[in-house]
Amino acid sequence: MLSKSNVIKTITKFPDHFSVDDLVDKMILLDKIEKGMQQADNNQTISDEELDKRIEEWLK
Repeated sequence: MLSKSNVIKTITKFPDHFSVDDLVDKMILLDKIEKGMQQADNNQTISDEELDKRIEEWLK
């Protein structure tokens, strides 16, 4: 979930005129970053080695 303060910080960096698509793209990116940070804080990540193994399996 996005935090209000991060949304405000992001929007203040936008130019005076921007498209809704630009705004939506930036909010999606911000949401994904915040989710990733929460997962890292909760030790919900995998090692590079485990990722390599999973990718190998996907490519078979």
